[in-house]
Amino acid sequence: MASSRAIQVTDLRKHYGAKRAVDGLDLEVEHGEIFAVLGPNGAGKTTTVEILEGFRKRDSGAVSVLGVDPQHGDRRWRSRIGIVLQSTGDGPELTVREQVSHAASFYPRPRDPEEVISAVGLSEKADARAASLSGGQRRRLDVALGVIGSPELLFLDEPTTGFDPEARRAFWGLIRALREEGTTILLTTHYLDEAEALADRCAVVTAGRVVALDSPKDLGGRTQRLAQVRWLEDGALHSEETEEPTALVGALAERFGGEVPGLQVVRPTLEDVYLSLVGSAPGSPEAEVER
Repeated sequence: MASSRAIQVTDLRKHYGAKRAVDGLDLEVEHGEIFAVLGPNGAGKTTTVEILEGFRKRDSGAVSVLGVDPQHGDRRWRSRIGIVLQSTGDGPELTVREQVSHAASFYPRPRDPEEVISAVGLSEKADARAASLSGGQRRRLDVALGVIGSPELLFLDEPTTGFDPEARRAFWGLIRALREEGTTILLTTHYLDEAEALADRCAVVTAGRVVALDSPKDLGGRTQRLAQVRWLEDGALHSEETEEPTALVGALAERFGGEVPGLQVVRPTLEDVYLSLVGSAPGSPEAEVER
């Protein structure tokens, strides 16, 4: 199935006995965008991504990744994609610099190893053996190995697990820089703030299907949902949902003769919308969101 899109998936299915891991999933990812796949554990995200990467065969459906069916992807096709898996443990006896430099030798247009090591925050550990790295540092090395080949398409599976807040935001800068260079990025994450900060569009997957797809700010009709106005009155917290929060705040200010005690105007967060989507989908597993 040839496609002008970076990724195109139609009616994808993968079953394990009676378990329908992927059950009629459709997906399109445009060239040059950051696309986040969200969903609870067991929703079918990992199976879908492994099919896109060519690591797992599908039962049925049509899949195109950079214009190639991943089940028939050759070495040239693999050189065009980068992959950061959830966890790896290869080459523990090699140093960070040795691993990244060795990986660079497999690609026709690799990034500079020292530049990549610096970008993922491992310059001070460049001569340390991988076995001596902490979990977060090991994760940074995984990311370095994924981006060293200057991939056209980069798969990131829970890339910032184990990162401290400063490292996460530095990594976000690297991802944005890659996108500016033209790299298409497919990201799976449980961190909803990460999806909101990085993604052009998000797909929520549960029970093996996409149940919502839009930009983070519009996902699940987020901008059309009612605002909630909260305030304190007579020692109690009051709240009211409204389509016109400004008018309600004005009426409250007039009633109180100025400042409204404990005033808050709250709109649904991405987490609120996500939880409502995965909770309402037929057959969906219980949501597990990392905070």
